[in-house]
Amino acid sequence: MNFVITGHKGLIGSFLLKKLIALGHKPVLLVDLREGKNILNLDEMKLSEPADVFIHLASFCKINKIIQDPTLAFVNNSRGMESVMEFCRKNKIKKIVFTSSSRILSKEKNPYTASKIYGEELVKGYSACYDIDYVIVRPSTVYGPFNDETKRLMDVFILNALNGEELKIFGNESKTLDFTYVNDFVDGFILAMNEKNKEFDLSAGKGVKVSYVADLIIKLNGSGKKGFYESEIAQPQEVELNISKIKKIGYSPKISIEEGVKKTFNWYKENLNELNAKRK
Repeated sequence: MNFVITGHKGLIGSFLLKKLIALGHKPVLLVDLREGKNILNLDEMKLSEPADVFIHLASFCKINKIIQDPTLAFVNNSRGMESVMEFCRKNKIKKIVFTSSSRILSKEKNPYTASKIYGEELVKGYSACYDIDYVIVRPSTVYGPFNDETKRLMDVFILNALNGEELKIFGNESKTLDFTYVNDFVDGFILAMNEKNKEFDLSAGKGVKVSYVADLIIKLNGSGKKGFYESEIAQPQEVELNISKIKKIGYSPKISIEEGVKKTFNWYKENLNELNAKRK
């Protein structure tokens, strides 16, 4: 299988790209802003060979930043999606795998969730009009041993603990998220890729208290403190996905939150000097 992938320098993308190559598949175009390639300029890019599938991971995913500046969602996510679908149409790529977000399932709405809903609807619209098959995957709080430049919760918590800073929880003691270890996510993603015109919620399928995760990190670190703050605007306080649909095609998450946090923490600890240098 020849494939295009966007966002391959991110957490999910880096692990997914490595796994796909190991399985014998071939990337014919890699697009990531961290390498100077913007999805908004896809019309200027060429395929090295015809592509069978377009895997679209790239997006702006920090909801708090988007609420401060909604154009981050409009430009990066909505216009980016338009650029991707036109590239597929013009290059006769017959399948798109779109990484949406589990946040669209929550009652809380914001410009980020709107951009992801738009992306899903655009994918379906192009499928109906131009015969482009699709798979939509909705991740939830993916984490793992990786320098996460997007500064998601696990990255911030671990680095704060290692640097003697507070672990800030925006919500109360009962706040939950559905954490997904990156290897489990990639396994599920590849299973979903084989499907046609379907949507899948992909996570561990279990809500875990954010406070409990903070406690795990503090225990691994041997010291630390956590603090509770007012909930952020439009951020859900209880997250747990129903993953029964993807389980029916063979998905079974293997890494518990305890094991996943330990693996991730140990990697961060071993690479702390390098990570702190990039953090500044």
